[in-house]
Amino acid sequence: MATKVYIVYYSMYGHVEKLAEEIKKGASSVEGVEAKLWQVPETLPEEVLGKMSAPPKSDVPIITPNELAEADGFVFGFPTRFGMMAAQFKAFLDATGGLWRTQQLAGKPAGMFYSTGSQGGGQETTALTAITQLVHHGMIFVPIGYTFGAGMFEMEKVKGGSPYGAGTFAGDGSRQPTELELEQAFHQGKHIAGIAKKLKGSA
Repeated sequence: MATKVYIVYYSMYGHVEKLAEEIKKGASSVEGVEAKLWQVPETLPEEVLGKMSAPPKSDVPIITPNELAEADGFVFGFPTRFGMMAAQFKAFLDATGGLWRTQQLAGKPAGMFYSTGSQGGGQETTALTAITQLVHHGMIFVPIGYTFGAGMFEMEKVKGGSPYGAGTFAGDGSRQPTELELEQAFHQGKHIAGIAKKLKGSA
């Protein structure tokens, strides 16, 4: 049976979604891995989203908490709000109490990726504070560390991401993920998919 890797994310302006698409490509490049994109539900009304100039959501399916139990591994993505994950993603995780009671996610590997507005906007704190969610579910946090190689040490160009996971900077919204940031996202997907496959194979 294929190893299932779910890339679950929230994206308001599309930056996180672009990273998610590359992570899926990376995960799918591992033989025997089936990667799937999922969005978490929006919590803001259309009127508010309109005032925030948020574009319409893509046609990526909306996940329910119980569907998480089907996967062998995860990569969770979200934009930053004051150095922590966006409330939409937290609201989704808050609804996973049933999975927590039955420990259906325990022992499963999970990584994280993110988007911030600026270089000091939470590229590390967003992932660091989100680890608590994995801990209470008994999940295994899989950072990328420095496995991306030379790209981790880029100093000439602005580059998002950290040893915690892939990342990008949205700025005022006009900046899009760079080629290097997308390459790092691809690497993260491949890295976590490989680990998920190994863990499933040894179970």
